[in-house]
This record gives sequence, structure tokens and C-alpha cells, in this order.
Amino acid sequence: MDTATLTQPDPTHRAGPPEPAPAPLPGPGTSRGSALADRGRRVLRGPEDDAAWARPALLALLVVTAGAYLYNLTASGWANAFYSAAVQAGSDSWSAFFWGSFDASNAITVDKPPAALWVMALSVRLFGLGSFAILLPQVLMGVGTVAVVHATVKRRSGPAAGLLAGAALALTPVAALMFRFNNPDALLTLLMALAAWATLHAIDKGSIRWMALAGVFVGFGFLTKTLQVLLVVPALGIAWVLFADTMIGRRLLGSLAAVGAMVVSAGWWVAVVELVPASMRPYVGGSQTDSFLELTFGYNGLGRLDGSEVGKVGGGGGGGFSTDVGVLRMFDSSSGGQISWLLPAALLLAVAGIAFRGRAPRTDARRAAHVLMGLWMVVTALTFSLMQGIFHDYYTVALAPAIAALVGMGAAEAWERRDRLSGALVLSAATAASAAWAFVLLSRTTAYGGWLRFGILAVGLAAAALLLLVGRLHRTGVRAVAVAAVVASLAGPAAYTATTLATGHSGSIVTAGPSTGGGPGGMRGGAMPGGAPAGGPAAANGTTPGATGGTATGGGTRGGGMGGLLSATTPDADVVAALQADADSYTWVAAAVGSQNAAGLQLASQQPVMAIGGFNGSDPAPTLAEFQADVADGRIHYFLAGGGFRGQNGGSTASSEIGTWVAATFTEVTIGGQTFYDLTQPVAGSAS
Repeated sequence: MDTATLTQPDPTHRAGPPEPAPAPLPGPGTSRGSALADRGRRVLRGPEDDAAWARPALLALLVVTAGAYLYNLTASGWANAFYSAAVQAGSDSWSAFFWGSFDASNAITVDKPPAALWVMALSVRLFGLGSFAILLPQVLMGVGTVAVVHATVKRRSGPAAGLLAGAALALTPVAALMFRFNNPDALLTLLMALAAWATLHAIDKGSIRWMALAGVFVGFGFLTKTLQVLLVVPALGIAWVLFADTMIGRRLLGSLAAVGAMVVSAGWWVAVVELVPASMRPYVGGSQTDSFLELTFGYNGLGRLDGSEVGKVGGGGGGGFSTDVGVLRMFDSSSGGQISWLLPAALLLAVAGIAFRGRAPRTDARRAAHVLMGLWMVVTALTFSLMQGIFHDYYTVALAPAIAALVGMGAAEAWERRDRLSGALVLSAATAASAAWAFVLLSRTTAYGGWLRFGILAVGLAAAALLLLVGRLHRTGVRAVAVAAVVASLAGPAAYTATTLATGHSGSIVTAGPSTGGGPGGMRGGAMPGGAPAGGPAAANGTTPGATGGTATGGGTRGGGMGGLLSATTPDADVVAALQADADSYTWVAAAVGSQNAAGLQLASQQPVMAIGGFNGSDPAPTLAEFQADVADGRIHYFLAGGGFRGQNGGSTASSEIGTWVAATFTEVTIGGQTFYDLTQPVAGSAS
């Protein structure tokens, strides 16, 4: 592409190119086939005022992203079996689908709202239960997020800037991980990007309806991962109030409309959960009082900020999972390789972009975009860095769209001024910072030897030096320098992303890229070299590597560390046969302490399994009395021995009480190397 087309020709451009006129309906002299063909050509060509290469380049970016994310997809098996089990339940029962229940018999929900589960369960209903059907929606969300970021940046800074932003997002290692994994973060990230896109449209048009649409996206983000979506809200609100192309009264009305739409789009489901009697729905997993509001503002809310989550496992900052609390957490040995490759450049380009637009009118669209994306990045990064509660490195995927957009827009803004010292200095500094930081990150692993990091550093520093002279170079030299700067900036994350794509991931704690010695216990949680099976449909011989803390092998041994907290395993054929035998006679074919322990049994047998105590085994669901009543009514067949965790921060002891009572009351049986208690066979003389 011609580097002169990196941005729109007019640097004061406010609202982007006009929307293309709709294709005319076929008339008397026009065949329907030719009309459809004409529309197809319009899709491939794009808007009339776009460069000829712009639309084909976008389509190529999306196709390559989809192909890369689909590659080796099923190597992760069930991925996070906790959510896969809930998806299986939702594909069997519409009631479990609505509530986000872990099991089709509706004993307890997962500890998140169900929006992400809805999408996956619909995919399973369409394609059948399997790894591909569960993970495909995340791939589509990833491609969609790349498209949204591209569109957001292109509208303000031109097609080449949009392509740079889209490629930067697609090559972010944590994005390549989470857009191929079944945690809620993929949908959350897409909805945050859509909310930013809608808000910038609202700012351009001064439109209250577009702000209401942004509120809808935030509301569904709440139904995906509760309060985390609110990290983007300050950026949306401030940008709208400061820069919208309308009077202050309408800006205030737009703010109210956005808040109202957010409350309605999220609140309808919350109201149903809170108003329906507890006896008519599953227990709210992750709460201590069977309340979704408590879950939202406690375990998944303020508790994450101050470390007071009731029932969490482990102590210290990060809840035993991440202890590097501080403003540099995004750059540390654990999170750095996930998200921070372009973070220094994004910070620099955000400041420069705002400064470059300093004399523009209040409603300047580019400045609004710089401020919105910059606030999104800063607020989210600081929250993740300073939170004292449970933090996992994969949370940082929520930063990826903002960082990518800032890089694309900021580079375009500086490129327009490349003949001036200010623009050349910004381009040079951003390139040097990206290359130098990539060198540091690559020095933390031995996966690529020394050639990659030294090559990136050499090319990046050379490009940075030549960018200071870019105004004096021949056109061919300018192109070469621009390509070298992009390659030096993206080669490091591209290497990490390639490693991520070639590796299966399973369990509750997963990270992208090769081992760096960071993460829980100095291990890369859930990484399975060579696409090893992950307890899903592709698993062979019942062997499943655990996420951390050891390997779970065949013969029914539970792995994953912390009593099965981190990952589920695949039981062998004897266990599956026992669970499926006369399954219709029971509400739950088995019960197990902790959701991951229950997930392996449920996914293998495709029968409901009760997860006692929810994810951590620390929820009071069921109580001992409730469990005893279920057993007396003949609703549960087996109880899986073991499970449960130590060092919990409060929470219920009901699971321990249940385990003690079962062991003293019922007959122990060994099936396929695993120890169960047959709840239909009391020990002689016991009072069952």
C-alpha cells in the first residue's frame, strides 16, 4: 500500500467518510441475480472513496485471523470444564440455559451471569456437544472484535490505520488465547469494543439513540461478567459529555439514556433471579446468601478490589494466584507477555495524539477517540494493577482493543506529521520503545533463542533512527522504513501468538505464550504442548494434563492441584458406565465437592452431577440437611470421595460436613481406580 494513504487526506476530518448509499432494489429491467452480484461487488470493493486495496485488505485480515484462531482449536478439549459443563447443561435444559446452571437438574449456577453460556449452549444445540461447538463462538467473537476495532479506527484515521489496529489486536497473545477459550472474557471484550464504537458514533452524530445502544452493549456486558464491564464506562461517559456534537442539554439526556438502557438490558435478568423464590431456581453459585446481588458486589465485585472475597482459596494479594500488586503489574513476568508488548507505545501515542489535536474544535472526532480509548486503557490497567483480590493474567484481554486502537490512531496522527520534527520524534520513540520492550519480554523465555529478540532490537532501532529522517527519504525508502517499524513492533507478540495457537489450554488458570517462570507456582497454567488432550472429546486413554500443580492421569486420579480446583479430568469407561447405569432413576447421578471435580464426571457421562459448594466448595449449597433429604429421597446415586480445598477465606463448611457424614454412613466402592460412596448402600447399622 502507498504510505501516503496511511490516514485520511484531511487531518481535521471529523466524522469519517460518508456511509455508502444503499444498493437499489432490482427494477423491471434488472434481474435479481445481477442485483445480488452488484451488492457482492460493493461488499468486496467497499465505499467508493476508499482506496482500491482497502476492502480486500480488511477481508484478508479477517480471513487470516479466523483461520489462525480456528487452527488446532480442539486441542484444548473442554478448555475450562467448569463452563463447558454449564454449557452441556444448558444444551439439555432450557431452564438450566436461562439460569446459567452448572447442571441440568438446577442444583447451583456458575459464579457468573449466563450471557456467554447462552451463546455457547446455542452453538452446542446446533452442532452437538463437543470442543469445536463450544469454542467456535469465541473465535467468531475474536474476528468480530477485530472488525469492530478496524471500523472504529478507520472511520477517523483511515484504512491503513484501521488495518494496523486490527492486526495489533489479532496478534495480541492474550487475545489469541481468550478468543479460543470458553471463559466469558471473549464476549465481554467484544461488547466493550462495541460500546466504544457506538459511543464514538454517538459523539459524531450527537445522537442520543446511539448512546442508548452503547448502554445496551454495556448492559449485556454486565450479564457476561458483572462489574468488570464498568471499567469502560468512565471513558464512554467522559468522551460523550466533552465532545458530542450537540448542546449540553442533549448530552445530559444522552447520558441518562445510556444509563437507562444499561440498567434495563442488564436488570431484567437480575430482577428475575432476585424475585423468583429460591425453591423455584438453582442456588446462586459464588454467593453465601443465595443472592445474585451479593455475588455481584461481593465475590465478583468489591471483594476483587480489596481482597475480601468470601470463600476464595489462598491468601495475600491476588487471592493466592497473583501477588505482584502495584502499578507495574501489567509489565511483570506474569502479565507482561500477555498484554504489554505495545503498551508503552500506546501510552506515548495516546498522549501525542491528544496533543496533536490540541487546537481542533471541541467536537473533533479524532481527539474524542484518543481520549475515549486512552481512558479505557488507563482505567482498566490501573484497576487490574492495584486490585488486591483474585486476579488472573487473562483478564488483561479487556485492554487489547484499546491498546490496538491507540496504536493505529496514534501512528496515523504522527505519520501525517512525519515531515515535522514532532511527528518524526513520536514515530521514532514509539518504534524504539516497542522494540526495546519486546527485547525485554523475549529475554524472559528461552523458547526462541536469542536471534529473535536481537533481530527485533536491531531492526527496531534502525527503523527508529531512520524515522527521524523520513522526510528526506525517497518514497521507496519511506515504505521500507514503515514496514520495518511495523515488523519490529509486531514480531514479538506474533511469536507468542504462534506458540499460543500451537498449544492446547485447559483448566481455570491459563496463559498465552511459552513458559517464562511467571504465573502461579512458576508454571504456565493449563498449557499442553503439542495439542495434548484436555479432558474433552479429543482426550485419549483418560489422560489429562492439569492446569497447574501436577498432572492428572488415567485411572481416575483427580489433578489440577488444590483438590481439583484448577482443572477437571476425564474418568475412565468404568466410571462412565456406572454413572449412566439406570441414570433416569436419579436427579443427579453423582455429587462431588467443587465444580471442577463434578465437571469431569458430568461431561463424560452427559448426566447431571451435583457440584457441592459450587466452584470452591465453599458455598452453603446444599446444606447437610438438604443433602441428607436428597439422599433419603433417592435423588443422588454416588458421591465422589475427596475434593475440597484448604486455606479458604471464610465461606461455608457444609461440603466438609457432607463428606464426613457420607464417609460414615455409606459403602465405599472403587470404580475405575476412583473412590466413590454408593448412596443407595448404607453401611450396616448406620442411621442413613
